[in-house]
Amino acid sequence: MRFLYFLVGLLVITKLSAQNSELFHEQYRPQYHFTPQKYWTNDPNGLVFQNGVYHLFFQYNPFENKWGHMSWGHATSADLIHWKELPVAILEEDGKMIFSGSAVLDQNNKTGFNEKKNSQPLVAIYTSHTDTLQAQHLAYSNDNGYTWKKYPNNPVLNLNKKDFRDPNVFWYELGKYWVMAVSQPVEQQISFYKSTNLKNWEHLSEFGPRGDLSGVWECPDLMQVPIVGEKEKTKWVLFTSQNSTMQYFVGDFDGIRFLEDNPHTSIHKQDYGTDYYAAVTYHNTKEKQPISIGWINNWEYANEIPTKPWKGAMSIPRKLSVKNINHDWVLIQEPINTLNKLGSNQQMIANVLVTGTKILKQKGKSFKMDFDLYPVAKGTSGLKLAVGGDRYFMIGYDSKKEKIFIDRTNTFNGFSKKFAAINRSDANLKTNEGKIHLKVFFDESIVEIYTDDGMVVFTSQVFPEKNDTGIILFSDGGISRFENIRYQKINSAH
Repeated sequence: MRFLYFLVGLLVITKLSAQNSELFHEQYRPQYHFTPQKYWTNDPNGLVFQNGVYHLFFQYNPFENKWGHMSWGHATSADLIHWKELPVAILEEDGKMIFSGSAVLDQNNKTGFNEKKNSQPLVAIYTSHTDTLQAQHLAYSNDNGYTWKKYPNNPVLNLNKKDFRDPNVFWYELGKYWVMAVSQPVEQQISFYKSTNLKNWEHLSEFGPRGDLSGVWECPDLMQVPIVGEKEKTKWVLFTSQNSTMQYFVGDFDGIRFLEDNPHTSIHKQDYGTDYYAAVTYHNTKEKQPISIGWINNWEYANEIPTKPWKGAMSIPRKLSVKNINHDWVLIQEPINTLNKLGSNQQMIANVLVTGTKILKQKGKSFKMDFDLYPVAKGTSGLKLAVGGDRYFMIGYDSKKEKIFIDRTNTFNGFSKKFAAINRSDANLKTNEGKIHLKVFFDESIVEIYTDDGMVVFTSQVFPEKNDTGIILFSDGGISRFENIRYQKINSAH
């Protein structure tokens, strides 16, 4: 069975490589966000950096363009922007799907999986899923992640539960052991375990329930994150995913338990948009700073979005840090600088006062745009993208409510009633000396928005008609000022 699945994965990649001239030109296909060449993807998994190569594993169906037959797809990159898709890494077998998890570099061969002289095994820790049981399993690679073997003595952690998943593992240097954060979804808790060899696990503690309890908790990730402006100082940040959104907690980890610093009643979101989930991080990077990637889609309509022959995308990789603002720890997310390598033909647009609307001469569906907005005092103002006829995607600021929002009501949504119903989201945001700074990335069917240096972020899907490429500035209720406007085309990473 394993050989059959390997052949399937290899044939898919080989066939698609031969057809590469036809791929990545489809309507809605992102040009600088990672998508598999073909078929379904969801959660990013196993983000690990080894020998100058970033590995991205991901939930993948190697047979069709909808959820099912979960296995781990695989892609590699030297810069987190240009990706090479490889054959399926870890395959569903014997009715056991390969659900989400993590991967680590076993530098000192603590597992004993080293089968080659001077090699350092990559070890994947993942959830094996059946309809009645979820347990934690291992697989390992001695050729830099290109082929994998499942550990013959799996499972390594089994509570005989139907819902117990998404192990995320890192090396805890102070204790000289591995730490696993794993989800107890129904209980809305994260369990922590430790191990010296990745095979035998000892329970440490539980965290939760608290914060957002709107859905089951999934996809935890615990990491150390630098503090803005305080060299060499860090805080611990814990991610969880629930329903179709995410939250984070900031605090400290003593090797046994995670203790949150922010008020227990507050909810902090990584992303306030409609389509961001299951983000996890590279703990070991060139920059010595954690970098996260999230899945761009929404479980409410994930199978219904009108993309083919692929479904699902990964976010722009985001550098993470934290900042204390009025005794509240806030996550700062910034798009990686290497994305600038794809930019061309930057244009400065003259500062402009807007009452009503102003149509820009710039057009496109693959670009970045940033500017300072001095919003109208008692109305709404902002930007409309993907404009065509009466269709557009709106990014706006409501001065009365002090909220930034996105609205896709006037975009194509006939493919899904749930997509049409989830058409707007917002976040609290005060102006800074009367202005807000907006950095907008548009990529065919994906919009990512970073405000005020990444304190508030939105990610959303939009599906424009082919000729919906217009850009409009707007101000309702008075005059708004747009300054330092920069527009730059982003070329394809393919």
